Amino acid sequence: MKRITVFLPNWIGDVVMATPAIRALRESFPQAELISVSKPYVADTLAGSPWFQRTLLFDKKGPPERRFLNVARQLRETPLDAAVLFPNSLRAAALAKLGGAKRIVGFARYFRDFLLTQRLYPARGPRGSYRPVPMIDDYNRVVQLLGVPDPGYRMELFTTPHDDAQANDSWQRLKLNRFPFVVGLNSGGAFGSSKHWPTSYFAELAAKLVERFGCGVVVLCGPSERETAKEIAGKSGRAEVIPLADEPLSIGFSKAIVKRLGLLITTDSGPRHFAAAFDRPVVSLFGPTHIGWTETYFPKAVHIQKPVPCGPCQLRVCPLDHRCMTTLMPGEVLETAGRLLESIRSTERRHAS
Repeated sequence: MKRITVFLPNWIGDVVMATPAIRALRESFPQAELISVSKPYVADTLAGSPWFQRTLLFDKKGPPERRFLNVARQLRETPLDAAVLFPNSLRAAALAKLGGAKRIVGFARYFRDFLLTQRLYPARGPRGSYRPVPMIDDYNRVVQLLGVPDPGYRMELFTTPHDDAQANDSWQRLKLNRFPFVVGLNSGGAFGSSKHWPTSYFAELAAKLVERFGCGVVVLCGPSERETAKEIAGKSGRAEVIPLADEPLSIGFSKAIVKRLGLLITTDSGPRHFAAAFDRPVVSLFGPTHIGWTETYFPKAVHIQKPVPCGPCQLRVCPLDHRCMTTLMPGEVLETAGRLLESIRSTERRHAS
């Protein structure tokens, strides 16, 4: 095949989970031109990667060149041998069809079966509901429809020189080199407030981390989470806890910071997958979401989820008392982080001897 278009997932973390499949596609068709189609807010997730020759931004509310018909026209300018659909939307399948793709592969969902030339069907439970299956497995299965060998589970991201320069500047200016290692805390999550762990818990955890490990702590945030990051640092009462709220926030900057961490403790959100892609240990705090959907088999990851009668509910906003997150206490997270770090160090010592 000479030209393949890849429709990227619509969430940052999902894009990271698709990287094994994308890399395998690139390796299987080294001479092909790969074109990505993505939402603007996820495009920077793969900045710096060697996989795509061209990226088309698709945004139904954006400028004219990013809207449906214009993106379809750009795809039709050169013949497309295949389209890989990672998102399950009808719109993505229709865009691939109108864009002239000869083969369209993806999951048969949302009444788009007739638009696909090769299709997969999602796993269902005994009552017909969708059964949680790791998305990384589903993404791998999609590219295998084109004859790609099993991509495996190694997620991978890249940083640009600009990203690294900004992160290096912040690291030096905030004097983070004075610590034996730095732990990152990420409290955000675009999914909704039901994924959030209480700010006061993050603050207590930050203070305990400094006391136990003598480490530095940085509080990551997005542009809309600056005040929360400052609040966590302030409530911790420790000068070693530093918010990144006043730094040049971007996806690229966050990737470059995560790459430098000794450990990340995070809600179930995009930076969780950044850590795995850069081989950084990560503790993920789950509340309303099924771990099964986003399991990535990363050996340096630990997931914590409190069993509650009402969960996992998959709701964006908790209609009750948010017990799935409020019953998860800072001390429990601290002990889990300590065990993870000790396990990794023991493994490294065994390999070194």
